Amino acid sequence: MFNIVTVCTGNICRSPMAEALLRAELDRAGLCGRVAVGSAGVSDEEHGNPVDPRARAVIAHHHLDLPDHCAHRITDAELADADMLLAMTNSQREQLRRRLPPDRADTVRLMRSFDPQAEASGTDLDIADPWYGGSEDFDTAWEQIAAATPGVVTWVRERVEAP
Repeated sequence: MFNIVTVCTGNICRSPMAEALLRAELDRAGLCGRVAVGSAGVSDEEHGNPVDPRARAVIAHHHLDLPDHCAHRITDAELADADMLLAMTNSQREQLRRRLPPDRADTVRLMRSFDPQAEASGTDLDIADPWYGGSEDFDTAWEQIAAATPGVVTWVRERVEAP
């Protein structure tokens, strides 16, 4: 089983949105059962909390759900088991890399690095943090995640289906 963990700060906004969308798109791509997707945070400040209601509204608007989500800080076991860690920001990517042995640093990627338009534009590849904003900020984060998702699915498919 190929294991993906999406990672943001507190695991209540961006990483759960990415988890819900990736699960759905990997299932649609016929990779369900071959790829597991989870999410976590780099901090434990939201430990035990559900998905932020504003993020849950965006997820529901797209006909998805994460009914049993419980925010937590990424564990050593999750780091060890992950084939791919998708960080939402450069800062989170660096925090994850510091917790990994040097030979595993390449398992950490920025989610938005899979969006060819964002990558080509040379803009900041961080997924915008919606927590301090309104519903439009959650829509923006969703759009950024959604733009990167096809690239993630393609990348994962190439590895899972490789001979």
